[in-house]
Amino acid sequence: SYTNPRYPSIPLIFVRYFTIDTYTTTMATNITWHAGHVTRVDREKALKQRGVTLWFTGLSGSGKSTIGTALERELHKQGHTTYVLDGDNIRHGLNKDLGFGPGDRQENIRRIGEVCNLFTDAGIICLAAFVSPYKEDRDNVRALLEKEVNQQKNFIEIYVQADVSVCEGRDPKGLYKKARAGEIKEFTGISAPFEAPENPEVIINSGEKSVEECVAQLMSYLNNGGYLSV
Repeated sequence: SYTNPRYPSIPLIFVRYFTIDTYTTTMATNITWHAGHVTRVDREKALKQRGVTLWFTGLSGSGKSTIGTALERELHKQGHTTYVLDGDNIRHGLNKDLGFGPGDRQENIRRIGEVCNLFTDAGIICLAAFVSPYKEDRDNVRALLEKEVNQQKNFIEIYVQADVSVCEGRDPKGLYKKARAGEIKEFTGISAPFEAPENPEVIINSGEKSVEECVAQLMSYLNNGGYLSV
């Protein structure tokens, strides 16, 4: 405590606030969903494509964002409407209040799942590139989007597979070096777990394939699945 200069007999007491790694939310009440007049089918017909979320999961440095943005470029060349949600980018705005502990990671993915759901309903091809290390969190997003439109899935899990040694060898952001030095705590693959997908729709071996080959694999999947036409 410190002395209040105006009232010397009354001490000033400073309280330090802190947070624990459990993100809590308060549910809103007295709300009702307001339906519009334009449907998802209407939007997809206008865009001449199916709305879908491509969820890229894998270790840092595995190539999620690199492949995702390369795929977006190819889709854009062919006249498709897309949007990339990148793990780092999203933390500059929507999720800038979240850290990297288990609770914050869970809330991070929950929010992204809701954003993906909106993009998909808008008829947009959404490419979400997130480490998303926990199976439960990814499954929650899948459950949110798990609706089939004309026998086509809304959520496509893409496991960008690469060994830790490969990712660490690339280390484009220098994160593995910092994690090894103890400068980054709870770093996935080093000091925090990564739960690999058990039954992803697509597995991309980015440790052996080029970016171009990975994009070709995904374009083939989307074409064969009927996502690029209505």
